[in-house]
Amino acid sequence: MSELATLFQAHIDERQRSTAQALADTAFEALVISSGKVYTHFADDQDAPFHPTPHFAHWCPVAGPHHLLVLCQGRRPRLIRFAPEDFWYEQAPLGNPFWASAFDIEEVGSVEDAWKALGALPRAAYIGNETDRAEAAGLALNPTLLTAHLDWHRTTKSPYEVACIEEATVIAARGHQAAREAFLAGGSELEIHYTYIQAAGLVDHEMPYGSIVGLNEKGAILHYEGKRADVRNGQVLLIDAGAQVRRYAADITRTVAAPHCHPTFQSLVQGMERVELALCDQVKPGLAYGDLHHQGHLLIADLLQAQGILKAGPEEALEKGLSRPFFPHGLGHHLGIQVHDVAGRQGSPDGTPAPPPPQHPTLRTTRTIEAGQVFTVEPGLYFIPMLLRPFRENEHKGLFNWQLIDELTPCGGIRIEDNLLVTATGQRNLTRPQLPMYT
Repeated sequence: MSELATLFQAHIDERQRSTAQALADTAFEALVISSGKVYTHFADDQDAPFHPTPHFAHWCPVAGPHHLLVLCQGRRPRLIRFAPEDFWYEQAPLGNPFWASAFDIEEVGSVEDAWKALGALPRAAYIGNETDRAEAAGLALNPTLLTAHLDWHRTTKSPYEVACIEEATVIAARGHQAAREAFLAGGSELEIHYTYIQAAGLVDHEMPYGSIVGLNEKGAILHYEGKRADVRNGQVLLIDAGAQVRRYAADITRTVAAPHCHPTFQSLVQGMERVELALCDQVKPGLAYGDLHHQGHLLIADLLQAQGILKAGPEEALEKGLSRPFFPHGLGHHLGIQVHDVAGRQGSPDGTPAPPPPQHPTLRTTRTIEAGQVFTVEPGLYFIPMLLRPFRENEHKGLFNWQLIDELTPCGGIRIEDNLLVTATGQRNLTRPQLPMYT
C-alpha cells in the first residue's frame, strides 16, 4: 500500500469514528451525502464549474456530480458512483485510485438508478443540494445539528489532509515566484496572472478561488477581481492566489515593492513581513484566535507609529480604534476543503454560535486554537480612503500624519499570508518551506 493510501485509510477510519458519534448524538442511524448536482446559470444553458458538496469531498476525492456516499454505523462506507455512458462529455474510467479500497463501490449509469440503489434507510439524514430526490427518498434534509457536528470535526485535519494542503502549497509557490518575477519585469496585472497559472500548471477554474492580482492602489481593495492589461511597471504588487489538490487548498498572499516604490512603503512591506512571522511564532494550542488577532493590531499600530504614520502608541491606537482603518479584516480563517473553512465561529459541536467581539466584527474565527487545526495568518495594512475619511474630521485627526498617508495611498496595501498547522507544542508553517522571505 502506498504512503498516500495508508494516510487516506487512517483518514477514513477517523471519519467513520467521528461520523458515528455525530449520528448517535443527533438520533440518526445513517447518513447519505451526495457529491451534488451541477448549477446551471439562470436563463442559460451553461453550467458553472462544478464544486462537490464539501462534506462529500471530506470523505472521497472522486470527481463529478451525482455520486452518493452511504454511511451507516458499523458498516464500511458505500460509494454509489454515477458513471453514465456519454459522448458529449468525457467520462473517465475509475481505474484503481489510491482511495478505492476504503469503500464498497458500485457503479450506475443514471441518476435515477443511483437513488434507487440506496434502498430503505430508516432514520437517515441527507447532506447535499439534490434535495428533491432526497426528500422523495424519505431522508431528513441537511439537518442543522448533524451538520454542525460534522463541521466541527472538519476543523481538525488528518495527516492525509495536511499532505494534500502541502502538495497544493508546492504548486502555488511556483506560481508566486513566477508572478514576482513578472511584476519586477514590469508586467501588467493580466500578464502576472497568466504567468501565475502557467507556472502553477492550472487553468482558472482549477484554482480554489479567483486570484487577486493588484498593482498599486488596487491592492487596497480586499477582494479585487480586475486584471488590468494597461497598467505596467507598478510600484507595488499584492497577489493573493492559491492552488488545490484533491479539493484541499493552499491560500497564500505576498506583497512586493518595486525599487522605485516610495521608500516608506518599502519599509512598511518589510515591517509587515516581520509582523506576520512574529504572529505565526505566537500560535500554540490553548490560545484564543481572537487574542492573536488583538496582537496583530498592536504590532501593526506599533509599525505605523515607527514609520511616522500614527502619533500614538499601540495601546492608545487600539483603544481609540486608530489601527482599524489600516487593518479592517480578520487575521485569518480555517483552511481545508473550503478556502474559508467551516466552524470558525462555532462555539461547540452542537453549533452554538461564538460571534466575534464588537471591536473586531470581521474576525472569521473565534475558536480556541487546538492541535490539528490548519488556518491562515494574514495581517494587512492598507491605505483605504473611505475608511480613513471619518478620521480626518473627528477628535483623533491630530494623531495621523495625513501628508504621509496621502503620499502612500497610491501604493495601495500590504497583506502577507501563510498557512499554519497547529502542533501539540506550537505550529508548523506549511508555506515558508516552499516560499520563504518574499520582499
